[in-house]
Amino acid sequence: MPDEPLVLGIETSCDETGVGLVAGTRLLVDAVASSVDEHARFGGVVPEVASRAHLEAMVPTLQRACREAGVAIADVDAVAVTAGPGLTGALLVGVASAKALAVSLGKPLYGVNHLAAHVSVDQLEHGRLPEPCIALLVSGGHSSLLEVADVTSGVEPLGSTIDDAAGEAFDKVARLLGLPFPGGPYIDRAAREYGEVTIDFPRGLTSGRDLQRHRFDFSFSGLKTAVARWVEARERSGEPVPVGEVAASFQEAVCDVLTQKAVDACRSRGVSDLLLGGGVAANSRLRALAEERADRHGIRVRVPRPGLCTDNGAMVAALGAELVRRGRPASALDLPADSSMPVTTIVA
Repeated sequence: MPDEPLVLGIETSCDETGVGLVAGTRLLVDAVASSVDEHARFGGVVPEVASRAHLEAMVPTLQRACREAGVAIADVDAVAVTAGPGLTGALLVGVASAKALAVSLGKPLYGVNHLAAHVSVDQLEHGRLPEPCIALLVSGGHSSLLEVADVTSGVEPLGSTIDDAAGEAFDKVARLLGLPFPGGPYIDRAAREYGEVTIDFPRGLTSGRDLQRHRFDFSFSGLKTAVARWVEARERSGEPVPVGEVAASFQEAVCDVLTQKAVDACRSRGVSDLLLGGGVAANSRLRALAEERADRHGIRVRVPRPGLCTDNGAMVAALGAELVRRGRPASALDLPADSSMPVTTIVA
């Protein structure tokens, strides 16, 4: 293998068909075909629709990625694919495609963990990861705090959501407010335009007793219910629902808890680097509040640009390139798609 392996990454864990090409820590191309518009009318991702969309998009997205990067598919040194966690049918499309490519090209195959890939993608912008670091990963399916000693072999879960993930809560509250799917960007925009936090919505798992049992865990179902009741009360009184006001106060409650626990994790573990990842990491308030709170304690914050926070093939390729660089063993060709793959399993 060369010093900078050329790795093809395939991501199909949810509704994005992502194909990335990475040489070492250098991003050559990040091609994404999204099926979000097909899910919008349902107000959420429909697994069967996502799987069919991946089947239709896979070959054209692979061809586009190679064309834009100016490389031939035969030039790649390894193939990496998200093996889990995610939607089973969607994962199967990516895993089957990656196996076919690996066999036909005679290249090693790496079935990688989706969450570890979200951590690895930051290397494409900011260079090698500081190890150890604390990673706060927040998306539609995950809200996790991880201690990363080695992104290819040593990821320890500190906490996660016990009900709704942060991105899921954004989608549900957006629906209550009549905003489009996916809700995150629309709530962020409405909150910025309103500019004030005026409603004191609850912060889940932050009381003294909760912190004893769930210090680094998250809960957003109670917050979602509180917003729903506030909106319903407003509608019963015949008053209009102030979308911007509710959006700003809801967003503040989510970002307050996420950043408070992330900084606490850094301090308790003696770690001075905090990495944000996942689709919700594109939220402007989360980024600003994380940097503000971390700065008070001398903690450095690393956040990829918004396009690399959402699901993409570049993050899978980035982790694959790091696995190759460190000489980690490849996956067997009979690797499964594992919808509940634990983050402690980096490579299937």
